[in-house]
Amino acid sequence: QVQLVESGGGLVQAGGSLRLSCAASGRAFSRYTMGWFRQAPGKERKFVASITRSGGSTYYADSVKGRFTISRDNAENTVYLQMNSLKPEDTAVYYCAADPANRGEYEFWGQGTQVTVSS
Repeated sequence: QVQLVESGGGLVQAGGSLRLSCAASGRAFSRYTMGWFRQAPGKERKFVASITRSGGSTYYADSVKGRFTISRDNAENTVYLQMNSLKPEDTAVYYCAADPANRGEYEFWGQGTQVTVSS
């Protein structure tokens, strides 16, 4: 079992930046693939980015490529999402999630943090 707590959301103007953090409990963090997802009002939750256990590989949704960067610090049990050049369509609740089996199946989820981008 792992608990995930996101932070760093807020209100920002279009073109601005935010950095989300997700702190994980437990000792197995470095063995999990980690991901970020988002859910806009009235829409399904969608994949944003993921990072492998060592941080050696990262993956992004097309909509955020070149603007968002996922990273992790295994010593601090934390995964980050740096978001630059934010657009109003990035407005959503952002969730981090853990994939313990590294099979693309995210079993553990945080409570989410709201990101609002004003135009």
